Amino acid sequence: MVKMQFIFGVLIGLTAATLSNAVDSGYYGLKIGPLSQLHHGLSGDVYAVDSKTLFLKNLNYDGEGPAAYFYVSTGRRPSLEGAFRVRDERGSTGVIKRYRNKDVTLSLPEGKTLRDVKWFFVWCDEFSVNFGDVAIPKNLDYPRPLKIAALKGVHEVLSDNIVIVDAQTLLVPNFSYDGEAPDAKFWVGRGTKPTPNGIRIPDENGRETPLIKYDKKTIVLTLPGDLTVFDIGHFGVWCEAFTVDFGHVRIPDVVNVPPSLRMLGISPQSKLNCEVLYDDLAFEVRWAVAGESVVVQLVAKLENNEYMSFGISKSKDHTVMVGADVAVVWVDRDTGKGYAHDYYLDDKSQCSGTRGSCPDIRLGDNTNSIRLLNAAMVNGYSIVTYQRPLKASDRFDLPIPINGSQAIVWGIGPLNQRTEVSFHSKYTKGDRLIDFGRQPTWNCPVPDGEMKMTGDEISAKPAQTNVNHNRDRNREAQDSRPQKQEINRRGSRPASTTDDKYTVPALHVINEDKSTVPARNVPTPKPAPTNGAWEIPPIQCYEPEDGVFYAQMGPTGGKHGYPAITGHVGWGISWYINGLLIPEINVVRGKTYTFVVEGGNDPEVPAKYHPFYITDDPVGGFEYKTEEEKANVRIFAGVHRSRNGAVAPTGIGRLCHWTSDPDGPSADEYSSFGAYQRSLTLKCDEGEPGIITWQPDNNTPDTVYYQCFTHRHLGWKINVLDACDSAQASEIDEVYVEPEADEDGLLTRKI
Repeated sequence: MVKMQFIFGVLIGLTAATLSNAVDSGYYGLKIGPLSQLHHGLSGDVYAVDSKTLFLKNLNYDGEGPAAYFYVSTGRRPSLEGAFRVRDERGSTGVIKRYRNKDVTLSLPEGKTLRDVKWFFVWCDEFSVNFGDVAIPKNLDYPRPLKIAALKGVHEVLSDNIVIVDAQTLLVPNFSYDGEAPDAKFWVGRGTKPTPNGIRIPDENGRETPLIKYDKKTIVLTLPGDLTVFDIGHFGVWCEAFTVDFGHVRIPDVVNVPPSLRMLGISPQSKLNCEVLYDDLAFEVRWAVAGESVVVQLVAKLENNEYMSFGISKSKDHTVMVGADVAVVWVDRDTGKGYAHDYYLDDKSQCSGTRGSCPDIRLGDNTNSIRLLNAAMVNGYSIVTYQRPLKASDRFDLPIPINGSQAIVWGIGPLNQRTEVSFHSKYTKGDRLIDFGRQPTWNCPVPDGEMKMTGDEISAKPAQTNVNHNRDRNREAQDSRPQKQEINRRGSRPASTTDDKYTVPALHVINEDKSTVPARNVPTPKPAPTNGAWEIPPIQCYEPEDGVFYAQMGPTGGKHGYPAITGHVGWGISWYINGLLIPEINVVRGKTYTFVVEGGNDPEVPAKYHPFYITDDPVGGFEYKTEEEKANVRIFAGVHRSRNGAVAPTGIGRLCHWTSDPDGPSADEYSSFGAYQRSLTLKCDEGEPGIITWQPDNNTPDTVYYQCFTHRHLGWKINVLDACDSAQASEIDEVYVEPEADEDGLLTRKI
């Protein structure tokens, strides 16, 4: 729960410093009520965003009060008894300004929640007058992050319990996925389970490309455009090309979670501060004061194993290294992991014992005041975001003033063998001062074209914006404005394109419009190479004599199996007919054939539900085709058509699966299918198989296909002949035998 609150605090933390006009999303949290309209035209609606954050919708105030401030109090009525002053949206405790239909986000004082206070009001200190107030109900059920179920599915998809951080943000802790499927995506949609009509969700880096392997990685995902958790019924991992559910969780019908920053209208490019520290390496510091803390982002083009540091000089007016309080940060290029440590610069030397430039934790317990929020390598730039209190937390810290200029120090240099700072090759020269509490000013290079950046998802991912730090800045930069696009109801943020020499990540980039997912067709994976295919003997027209085929599931056989045989990329499983991996089947017109189907019978677990059917469609997956596609497909066996034309599969039976030895060699190491086949074990669930009978006739095409009704590309060819000539039996004679029950109750047979 602590981690969940922390992540949300990261996402909401910039609101006090980065407000703009709110998007008319209609959801701002739990409405507490309107401000009473007592004096100076004060009005507006007050919402609880979370335990520590208030949102004021359409705030009006004429600004004429001589000493008016925002307050919360624990008293019986609005007054300074038990009152705490609330910083305004800029993080200032000064007299509040004029507001005209403004949307304002306020953070409660450190250590206070909405459960601790009874009133929010605007008070004039000079005349002790209440300009307007709203009562905070006792035991207010304010929005908060919600923990739901964990992912568990095929392809080793696993996670801890997922957290709905806010209406557009999902935290997926310890997410794992083997990365073996060709087209897996994060996926949401209406209803209780995934379908092809769902929506792709960009990964933690904002990409919609097929997912790579994950090994217990905690990630933050953002719903695109104006899509919220109120619009969806599930979240999971979906193989789009093969219409396979790899694992999903349901989104509860009723959720009381905070609105996202985007829904509150946070759009702070002009509301963030930025200063260039060292132009030659594009070293920038970006920051925003957020309540009692400051969020800092450092960006630079570093060499491998280099750090960058930034902090406060011991002297208010002069840059002095000795005695400074700095953050030392870097990104490990090999692992992509980021680091941020609190340092006290006792001397201009490496840390030795407790002397020199040392991490605070070397000097005392519980002295690290730096919290790493996010780190990434983007286009060769190291980007690290961290948070620290404005006040000094221990004797090694210096406070960060927000009421005037403060001398700062910075440095860049190599890490030593202990991954601590050694000498700084680049450092502050002369006195360098920054006013941390100034009106937000962006003094860094910006791209041509209008951009908007937001603190939304600062902990999740850096987006990109063009910044040309080269000496020839005056050359014409490429326009990096996000490309607008035709949209349907919901969707994703389109990527910007750039040819600029340097591409430096910004806190975030969004479109001005509410971009939504463009309409698209189901993608088709690139053709697989067909060289090196195992020789799978076809099932001849005279075998088996009784015309009975056993259709079961099994692995695709690595690069020598399904993809090399068919030229299509498989998603991990395929049909086995009489123990053979997708053999070509030869049949004769006029003869009746029986298929004993053991592909799974539980539609609630799509990865274990594979109805068998015969069709002229080489792709399969009839259930999820469009109506136009269905009209162009013929089905010859394995379905029932109702009077109204609805098609339902009948080739449904218990699941039998040829299973490889997890401790044995990979499929790619076997030189032949026969050798690979002998390493497989048949495991079957309890239950009965399904039965399909089929008699090809003169209207049956010469080539048809056995397929899966719900998934694409699991089967292969059936050659339909007019007559059958006698010949020898197939060389590989391993065929289906009735499995026996093992000690776990599964039905197995070892070849």
